[in-house]
Amino acid sequence: MTVRTAVVTGASSGIGAATARRLAAAGFRVVLTARRAERIEALARELTGSGHRAVARPLDVTRRADVEEFGAWLGGCDVLVNNAGGALGLDPVATGDPADWRAMYEVNVMGVLHMTQVLLPALRAGGDGTVVVVTSTAGHGTYEGGAGYVAAKHGAHVLARTLRLELVGEPVRVIEIAPGMVKTDEFSLVRFGGDRERAGRVYQGVAEPLTAEDVADTIAWTVTRPSHVNVDLLVVRPRAQASNTKVHRGE
Repeated sequence: MTVRTAVVTGASSGIGAATARRLAAAGFRVVLTARRAERIEALARELTGSGHRAVARPLDVTRRADVEEFGAWLGGCDVLVNNAGGALGLDPVATGDPADWRAMYEVNVMGVLHMTQVLLPALRAGGDGTVVVVTSTAGHGTYEGGAGYVAAKHGAHVLARTLRLELVGEPVRVIEIAPGMVKTDEFSLVRFGGDRERAGRVYQGVAEPLTAEDVADTIAWTVTRPSHVNVDLLVVRPRAQASNTKVHRGE
């Protein structure tokens, strides 16, 4: 059987790393991309040491020329998991830093655009391609202080939804995964500029937020459905979270 290739962006930690492990276990040749070369190289060694197929390729998805160079190097591609993203700050619109807004838009929207545009010819050529866009419940609702991130994730949601319309009839699926509260090592820490106390308060009292592995399992499930099955949108939250603003917190 031909080994299928899956590209995972933002694979250096969190959901991206967990997804790479899960897809490798499912038999994919996994191409790990992220800016932190040492992280993805270590993960590639871990996976190959376990008998899986994996290769690391440092990449900043916000740099178009770098993405085009990556595409030329890659060759064939069957699955693209657009996972690279992130949030910066929790400031109201009135005082939000425009630089933070721009940075969030660049990685969460333009990064998806660059990767999808460059790899789409290969996804089409394979005859059975899948584009996964990891958004957020922030792409389907809003909350105070989150406008910059919410706007970016809404942009990614609309990109995925429009792409699906434009590719109908072609052999490429477009899947959107929208996680809610996921506790990873870095997401909230990055959002709050390394402030561990503030990052920890995000999950305070929540008995079981989602893990990166929970989301990775969800992604792998959608990708491995029969080719005629397209999971357009899958929203996944912990049981303790009913919406972006309604979370059960124990003592």
